[in-house]
Amino acid sequence: MAADSEPESEVFEITDFTTASEWERFISKVEEVLNDWKLIGHTLGKPLEKGIFTSGTWEERSDEISFADFRFSVTHHYLVQESPDKEGKDEESEDAIPQSMQDLLCMNNDFPPRAHCLVRWYGLREFVVIAPAAHSDAVLSESKCNLLLSSISIALGNTGCQVPLFVQIHHKWRRMYMGECQGPGVRTDFEMVHLRKVPNQYTHLSGLLDIFKSKIGCPLTPLPPVSIAIRFTYVLQDWQQYFWPQQPPDIDALVGGEVGGLEFGKLPFGACEDPISELHLATTWPHLTEGIIIDNDVYSDLDPVQAPHWSVRVRKADNPQCLLGDFVTEFLKICRRKESTDEILGRSTFEEEGREVADITHALSKLTEPAPVPIHKLSVSNMVHTAKKKIRKHRGEESPLNNDVLNTILLFLFPDAASEKPLEGTASIDNSNPAAEAGDYTLYNQFKSAPSDSLTYKLALCLCMINFYHGGLKGVAHLWQEFVLEMRFRWENNFLIPGLASGPPDLRCCLLHQKLQMLNCCIERKKARDEGKKMSPSDSMTNAYPGDAGKAGGQLGLDHVRDTEKDKGEVGKSWDSWSDSEEEFFECLSDTEDLKGNGQESGKKGLKEPVNLKPEGRLHQHGKLTLLHNGEPLYIPVTQEPAPMTEDLLEEQSEVLAKLGTSAEGAHLRARMQSACLLSDMESFKAANPGCILEDFVRWYSPRDYIEEEVTDEKGNVVLKGELSARMKIPSNMWVEAWETAKPVPARRQRRLFDDTREAEKVLHYLAMQKPADLARHLLPCVIHASVLKVKEEESLENIPSVKKIIKQVIAHSSKVLHFPNPEDKKLEEIILQITTVEAIIARARSLKAKFGTEKCEHEEEKEDLERFVSCLLEQPEVSVTGAGRGPAGRTIHKLFVNAQRAAAVALPEEELKRSGCPEERRQTLVSDFPPPAGRELILRATVPRPAPYSKALPQRMYSVLTKEDFRLAGAFSSDTSFF
Repeated sequence: MAADSEPESEVFEITDFTTASEWERFISKVEEVLNDWKLIGHTLGKPLEKGIFTSGTWEERSDEISFADFRFSVTHHYLVQESPDKEGKDEESEDAIPQSMQDLLCMNNDFPPRAHCLVRWYGLREFVVIAPAAHSDAVLSESKCNLLLSSISIALGNTGCQVPLFVQIHHKWRRMYMGECQGPGVRTDFEMVHLRKVPNQYTHLSGLLDIFKSKIGCPLTPLPPVSIAIRFTYVLQDWQQYFWPQQPPDIDALVGGEVGGLEFGKLPFGACEDPISELHLATTWPHLTEGIIIDNDVYSDLDPVQAPHWSVRVRKADNPQCLLGDFVTEFLKICRRKESTDEILGRSTFEEEGREVADITHALSKLTEPAPVPIHKLSVSNMVHTAKKKIRKHRGEESPLNNDVLNTILLFLFPDAASEKPLEGTASIDNSNPAAEAGDYTLYNQFKSAPSDSLTYKLALCLCMINFYHGGLKGVAHLWQEFVLEMRFRWENNFLIPGLASGPPDLRCCLLHQKLQMLNCCIERKKARDEGKKMSPSDSMTNAYPGDAGKAGGQLGLDHVRDTEKDKGEVGKSWDSWSDSEEEFFECLSDTEDLKGNGQESGKKGLKEPVNLKPEGRLHQHGKLTLLHNGEPLYIPVTQEPAPMTEDLLEEQSEVLAKLGTSAEGAHLRARMQSACLLSDMESFKAANPGCILEDFVRWYSPRDYIEEEVTDEKGNVVLKGELSARMKIPSNMWVEAWETAKPVPARRQRRLFDDTREAEKVLHYLAMQKPADLARHLLPCVIHASVLKVKEEESLENIPSVKKIIKQVIAHSSKVLHFPNPEDKKLEEIILQITTVEAIIARARSLKAKFGTEKCEHEEEKEDLERFVSCLLEQPEVSVTGAGRGPAGRTIHKLFVNAQRAAAVALPEEELKRSGCPEERRQTLVSDFPPPAGRELILRATVPRPAPYSKALPQRMYSVLTKEDFRLAGAFSSDTSFF
């Protein structure tokens, strides 16, 4: 062990004092970043155009470096400009001062309305900032500040970079920067002072001039003239007589014409508070020189009315409460509720009186017992009264919706209910889809909502209004319950549902709309079947509906009894239509005329082949085609219409077919399931064309599968010979199997492809089971659709370009989100936020128009100027006032301030006057038309040799901003490093 330890004792450490320290590494990293960004060398850009700091494009790039374990972010801010012409570069002197020093004297972009603070303070087009990377970190000690300033000074000297380099010190909220810019033989130091309390001697121009002169320490006498730019900002908060025109909605009124008033079918619009909180008037004196004006603690020549340049900006209220946004937001909240309708309103709401415990046998007996429905008139009030009585009975409290509100809504949803017609009459329903605007059509198609004149759309608006004004969630549940009762009533009594386009469900609409269309299809089929029976009472045997096989013996007698009861004038639904038998038959609507001519036929032969081959169910002859075997004319049969499907049924069917797998048996079963319509059409064809063969059917049904070609017979004549296509000749072909299975049965006696009874009951059950949350999910696309239409309508009155752009974005965003089921709440909230933003912008436009009195202008030119001015205020951060205080907008602004000052003088007690600050503020409050300025900004510039009289004359600049609780001086002082 001793021997092993001997070599270790001889090892000694060598300290290399040439190794770079942390400080040197930091400087090296700064230099490396400047080199990477190619900020080395001398570059001169084009002269700055007026307003370019606001209208131009600013870009930035960042990197991260560290000083020991302290991380800094390095950010390069620059104005994007075209590269200058290279022709004049040779003529440029190498000794030209850096671009940033020249920019210090540029007066085209003083007081930019929107820019980085260093741009506003120093007028720079390009600069680099080194700041602590973590938001909470700060460089607080003076020694660290000096170390960083030394670092950037060395880095700038080593690299030859002429871009100003700043270091952020103190806490970030103070926005304190120190910096440096170096050029050939010149240097500019950027210094800053930030105080909370304003020294009295620096509240005016004369005091600030003293600071500036003492700082530059110019040895020349007399001192070169100092150029001055001054801006005073006045804030108007009290609008006085210019109240916000939006009136709060009248909760008690059902119909209101005012803005924000309540009217069923129309969404409210507008902000509940003034969306413009403040108006900031900036009065600017851009080019002044020392000695022209006086501004000290005793007297000031700076009268805002006389300022040569006025500009205005408005401060918008933070998140103003908007009616439309609140409406949609509250409706979205329903989507998050879990309660069912029964839980909200009380259990067993749908039970009939006297049945406290419902038995399933009673429910089934309603489907089989032929009991008439003793309701003779379609009356909303009767239905409401009965339903409300049941609700109160089980809930023991007042209904969420009173009769007046409920009747108004139901009459709005079902306008045909106002006509007192007997049940035999048809309700006056507009089932056509009126020619709506192209925009609205594409909207409901894009949003997957419903047409704007449909029942679904109206229901969504009513539920939205009920949720906001009448009873909230309970009111929504109550109205939905009444709606479902109305749907049941209309189905049982053959009354079509108004506000729905005729035809099968429109898959471009929301599922709820499809379900209502499906129910309407069921009512149409049932109504047509019942009316077909009434038109041919002698055809009682033909119209009979065979029952189950076990009841076959007594079926004729039962059918005769049913028809006899119907002929006696039974009022109500046909109970025959409630049968769910597997062998159910019915008369097709289009075959009603055939019923009259074929009264002697017996429909009771069921599925057996008829003894005679008398043709049945013919629609019309098919041109010149004849049957191949007997040469008889080929007739097109009356066929059943295919069953309408909603998207959930289609999806369900697709899943069932997909589960059958890819085996041969599964494929065969899938084909059989899909051929129900084909089999029905074959049976109708056989009944209409006795003696026909499969080739005849294919020639009519699928002409491309019957191939004809010219051949020469034995006698030499050219004749047409036809045969089935190759796919029809495949063994076990489904068409061949279906043809062999098909019996000659006309459409009116076939089993229904579309069982309207079963489908209607499924729809009614689906509606009754919907929770308010499910309902809100279904109808939210309609509510958003309505909101977008409302916003577009309101925007058309104001014509605001930015709003048009946002509306297009809302439509594009909504189309992506709403077109798929169950969109995320976060995405829905984003859409609603966009709509609220548009609403707020339109409300701001109206507020500004009211305040500037654009409608009251008598002269057309003045009115156009004011409207243009208001439009610019909405679009731009700051707007110049044409003619300053003497133009139409300037006079209006002056009047606003005068009225506010007078009101303040009346309302201000003596104690307040004594406590209102400095003597100058008291004087201005009592005398001037304007209040004391909320902000004073001054820029002082001079070009003087520094530090010695024989030094090069260099730009000097000092920016000052003074507010009530803030005082800042930002100075850029240049010095000659060659001749000092």
